[in-house]
Amino acid sequence: MKITVFSGSHKGKEGNTLIMVEEFLKGAEEAGAETENIILAEKNIMYCKGKFECWLKTPGKCTIHDDMDDLLPRFMDSDIAVFACPVYFDNVPAILKNFIDRLAPVLLPHFEEDENGEYRHSKRYEKYPKIVVISNAGLPGQTNFEVESLFFRRFARTFHTELIAEIYRGEGEIFRGKNNIMLKPLLGKYKKLLRCAGKEIVENQNLSEKTIRELEKTIVPTGLYIKFGNEEWDRLFEEGRVD
Repeated sequence: MKITVFSGSHKGKEGNTLIMVEEFLKGAEEAGAETENIILAEKNIMYCKGKFECWLKTPGKCTIHDDMDDLLPRFMDSDIAVFACPVYFDNVPAILKNFIDRLAPVLLPHFEEDENGEYRHSKRYEKYPKIVVISNAGLPGQTNFEVESLFFRRFARTFHTELIAEIYRGEGEIFRGKNNIMLKPLLGKYKKLLRCAGKEIVENQNLSEKTIRELEKTIVPTGLYIKFGNEEWDRLFEEGRVD
């Protein structure tokens, strides 16, 4: 099984989501999967021109030649594609949305009705990778992911595939306290759950209800998280790190 992560944080390798991805992939690798984590911030991906040339002029191929020449086949060659990103104002960051927009060549321009009476573009290929989402938000609470969750459910429908798992983590800034003596054991427990999730995805193509429940539990009390979060912002302002 090939699992490819498309990491869509503007911070690249410094983002909190990457910590989640690394633990998830450890579990997937332990279960025998071949894995790859592609940092989109390190790639040259231009904006879609919206001219439909990939459907009419060069069917199945984009007329823009950049790193998508390599990334699009890697997406299609995956058994599971993982979209990993932080939440930016309730949705996916622009860098990830740009990548998704450039996936248009793998579909056909023709319209079709799906099993729910809605419409989408027809599929160009028989098989598309199944989808997993890994995301974190700086704010506490699972409601931060409502828009993102709907977006990826619609994405899976549009691309004739399944959204088989969603791993959402509020309180994302706790990952920056990985060396904190009080947070370290709590984060260690959560990382173990992420590795378990990676194994389950490889072995079962889904997550157990128990794993989902455990993953969604708060790691620190919300009031305490907000208190220390605001104190940290005040400290940064005082040190002049924020313009």
